[in-house]
Amino acid sequence: MIDTHAYIGPYPFRHLPHPDPGVLVTVLEREGLEGAWVGHLPSAFYRDPAPGNDELFALLAPHADRLRPVPAVRPDWPSWEQSLAAVVHREVPAVRAYPSQWGLSPDDPSMRALCGACGEADVALLLTARFEDLRQRHWLDSAPDLSAAAVRSVARGNTRTRIVVVAAGRGLIEEVHWGLTPAEREHVFWDISWLWGPPEDELALLFRTMGGERFVYGTGWPLRLAQTPRANLALLPDDVRGSALADPGSWTGVRGR
Repeated sequence: MIDTHAYIGPYPFRHLPHPDPGVLVTVLEREGLEGAWVGHLPSAFYRDPAPGNDELFALLAPHADRLRPVPAVRPDWPSWEQSLAAVVHREVPAVRAYPSQWGLSPDDPSMRALCGACGEADVALLLTARFEDLRQRHWLDSAPDLSAAAVRSVARGNTRTRIVVVAAGRGLIEEVHWGLTPAEREHVFWDISWLWGPPEDELALLFRTMGGERFVYGTGWPLRLAQTPRANLALLPDDVRGSALADPGSWTGVRGR
């Protein structure tokens, strides 16, 4: 199983213990995970994420067998097409975009352009709903949560690009999923890092109504405890226990492994 939702690097608004790749490899081994798609956490808050991408590639190079870099591409930035081509050339499984942190409107056409370009390049597009709960945030952390309208805008009419939304709660997931056509839903996936297990049983409910194949494994490490999604899967009720999550390693051949 692959962790699609992991980061390295410091967080601007609070201290994170050991946000480095060596510790992440240890966490993966402890949790029995094959590998991880890894983002560079501070890049979400850079105007130009390119320097953060360079640091991400350099830091993950010694762990290339386990940690796959997922760099950020900002589609409203000059020459973003060249930036995308450069990271795709390095065989990344996906690219990240942070429209909320970059101040992009929910219907920004550049995000749809990036989605289409990712499909052409055979890489997934990864969107982050939030980093922390609104109640925990530093007062300078003013970016809103990713809205359902923003996700739907990117997903509408998309028939090729796999979109992975991480750190989404049940409300956002249902609002997006049931607002899309069946064909559009087939290309949108959700990680399970922010879904409650017992007693709310949100994960079980979504598996029943949407199917486990709409979800991927994700931890949110080091912002969240890596043990939580594993525990929630183990505590699923009998009728949905064993539901198969989507396997990102099978999506794009060598790039997704």
